[in-house]
Amino acid sequence: MTGTAGRGGGEAQGVRWGRGEQVLWRYRDHAPGGLAGAVHICRPVTVVEDTDELLAVWMAPGTECVKPVLADGTPVHEEPLATRYTAPRTTVRSRWFGTGVLKLARPADPWSVWLFWEPGWRFRSWYVNLEEPRSRWSGGVDSVDHFLDISVYPDRTWTWRDEDEFAQAQRAGLMGPEQARRVQEAGRAALEAVKAWGSPFSDGWEDWRPDPAWTVPALPGDWDRTPAHMTS
Repeated sequence: MTGTAGRGGGEAQGVRWGRGEQVLWRYRDHAPGGLAGAVHICRPVTVVEDTDELLAVWMAPGTECVKPVLADGTPVHEEPLATRYTAPRTTVRSRWFGTGVLKLARPADPWSVWLFWEPGWRFRSWYVNLEEPRSRWSGGVDSVDHFLDISVYPDRTWTWRDEDEFAQAQRAGLMGPEQARRVQEAGRAALEAVKAWGSPFSDGWEDWRPDPAWTVPALPGDWDRTPAHMTS
């Protein structure tokens, strides 16, 4: 992984990356204290753009990632919903097969927007992933997933996704009533951008293509390291 050291001392929010740099896009477990949970999803990505207004990254096909599985190796989605968030878990390394994913995130938004294509670069959909605003550190960004998502299609229609998992996460105690309310408010705010066809849906990102000179980022051995600013 490349990456610029945080300014002003240590791993901090002031870090900025240049086009083509390779960083980590990670999700942590739900835990008291917000982002203090263990990393259970890690995806090496290449920076497309990093400004005060937007972070755009590309996850290439074939990227080696980390994902959660049940303790016996069973995929999480195969576990019945009632015990999906209470059954013991571990993490495994796995390749991202199929087409790549472009991820877009504005700093303060409690969501990121992902773009998916079919083979041959036929644009399929946007995916609004509701999550904690990303915490920056020298090697990438960390967040916590909020279960509820929205798919948005080229004809400007949309649909909620994973409402059953959102409800089960609350029953399992991973999300309290106040946080659930904030997540729902975030989803409605994201939908306002969809209905108004605002940024990033109107920005033409579906026509973007990665630089053919870019290499697929490697998954580092210390992919689960905890940034200094999260240990205090």
